[in-house]
Amino acid sequence: MKILRYIFSFFSLLLIAGAIYIGYLFTSMDTQDYIFKEYKPPLTTQIFDRNGKLVANIFEQHRFYAKYDELPPRLIEALVAIEDTSFFEHNGVNIDAIFRAGLKVIKNAGKPVEGASTLTQQFIKNTELTPEKTITRKIREALLAYKIETLLTKEQILERYLNFIFFGHGYYGIKTAAQGYFHKNLNELSLKEISMLVGIPKAPSSYDPTKHLDLSIARANNVLSRMYSLGWISKSDYDSAIKEVPKVYNDTLTQNAAPYVVDEVIKQLDSSIKDLKTGGYKINLNIDLDVQEMAQNALKFGYDEIIKRDKDANLSTLNGAMVVVNHQSGDVLALVGGVDYEKSNYNRATQSMRQPGSSFKPFVYQTAINLGYSPMSEIADISRIFEGGDKIWKPKNDGGKFLGLITLKEALTRSRNLATINLALDMGLDVLYSKLMEFGFKDIPPNLSIVLGSFGISPLEYSKFYTMFGNYGTIKEPQIIKEVQDKNGKVIMHFESSEHKVSEPEQGFLVLDMMKNVVDYGTGRNAKVAGIDIAGKTGTTNKNVDAWFCGITPEIEALIWYGNDNNKPMRYTEGGARTAAPVFREFLTQYIEKFPNTTRKFSIPNGVYRGTYKGKSAYYTTKSPLPRKNINFNESEILF
Repeated sequence: MKILRYIFSFFSLLLIAGAIYIGYLFTSMDTQDYIFKEYKPPLTTQIFDRNGKLVANIFEQHRFYAKYDELPPRLIEALVAIEDTSFFEHNGVNIDAIFRAGLKVIKNAGKPVEGASTLTQQFIKNTELTPEKTITRKIREALLAYKIETLLTKEQILERYLNFIFFGHGYYGIKTAAQGYFHKNLNELSLKEISMLVGIPKAPSSYDPTKHLDLSIARANNVLSRMYSLGWISKSDYDSAIKEVPKVYNDTLTQNAAPYVVDEVIKQLDSSIKDLKTGGYKINLNIDLDVQEMAQNALKFGYDEIIKRDKDANLSTLNGAMVVVNHQSGDVLALVGGVDYEKSNYNRATQSMRQPGSSFKPFVYQTAINLGYSPMSEIADISRIFEGGDKIWKPKNDGGKFLGLITLKEALTRSRNLATINLALDMGLDVLYSKLMEFGFKDIPPNLSIVLGSFGISPLEYSKFYTMFGNYGTIKEPQIIKEVQDKNGKVIMHFESSEHKVSEPEQGFLVLDMMKNVVDYGTGRNAKVAGIDIAGKTGTTNKNVDAWFCGITPEIEALIWYGNDNNKPMRYTEGGARTAAPVFREFLTQYIEKFPNTTRKFSIPNGVYRGTYKGKSAYYTTKSPLPRKNINFNESEILF
């Protein structure tokens, strides 16, 4: 019975070979449903920072495409040696190999010991056919192999094969595997590394060098032995390669260095680029990975300090966010949506709508300056009670005291709530509201609570409005993405920061100088860094729910927020001055060390003058259209 079974197996192989030969005679079969000419495997899209550093890979299958002229001759030799020695001689199917396989089946009691598939058949099997193991599928595989060899050159077949095949560890294609396992381009690979790579597809899980280096080395040595036996490498090459043990890297596939940024990039592009994860695009960002790391470290520093102060802090809800923007260009240099992405991928920098509290006051004061007030105009810091139906609102200052008549500059420096409310009433609430809407604010309440920042806004959106101060009256739209290139390097999308002028430069400078006073002498003192001008504003909402610091240097701005995701209060001691301002100092210290040539002093626009207040205090002012009280303006002290 065994002899009959062997004979049956042998003649079955003969029939298969005959069927293949018949198929070869009928290569005019309809193959329009196959992708021989339109080969478009899914490719990895890569995201880079402003300096060309890799931020992340995004993909469905992690694959970088290598054209045939990128493939080293040694690589082709090694592949052909171990998989299909007569590749360049056969027409898609190796009849001799089929007969040899049949004879070995008989010799080994019906057990298949050697595959007869050519590289062409392997490519067909993996790209065009189902994985079923039937004679019908095998015949179709052979027929299509013959057909593809009439449509494509050997070089084209090899190119497609090496770009399609799986190399373990999530790597598809030879170029991806070379960069992933060895951190090398194809032309940099050693003979041993080449041998390891071409040996993997036989059993990717077993020969993955990050999991089974010993098996991978042994398989590579078989490849080298085969090449040597064929006379394709010299004895010295063989001996040298056998001894080599390459360094293997066990990297994550995404290489994601800034996950909160990557999530936002995908969100912004997903609707306009349908094949974002399969099209092999190159996305260039305005993000600077060095600045991103500084921001992440600084945010974690502030978080750890909160925990030190409050042993009862709820670590499952306590979190923060930080955005760094070049206010001159609108480039977003860093965006951190949380303290730890692995614990929470919720992006608080873009998705969380938090009340800005007193950090909103500079916009009220900018409106006043635009209307003709001076930094030395006086407003009343006195108690007010507001009644509405059966409700009574009695706003308070921090500390509960009232200072009487004080200047706008002092009111902002000390973050006086009542003075700011009285300023709003003096301007007219309807006027203030309309001017804020002209700035671009949306969904803000048309009542006095707006003065104290009682509305929700994300840190990224908020950073847009803060650019008006460092940019002297012009708002720049923050841009994370610079451009998108297709797989051929053609720029298909380019992002420019739009701008919106809301005040004259000299008026914008007046508020910036008032905010500088906040850091020099007021609530923002914890943000001070020696040797550089800093303007900014703290913000703390009712019951210490939100803590902000928004800081500005001559080149950049950084907005920092802390709070609980469930909007529960933090400890009563937490606030903008204590919680967020030191984080700005921590960040800026690192920033200056990395960029020592950063601009240190704010420039003073044309049209800004020196004035004296009550005969002694120097300040900046402009020729605004409305008269000022208690001001001695001296045009002879013009600065420019």
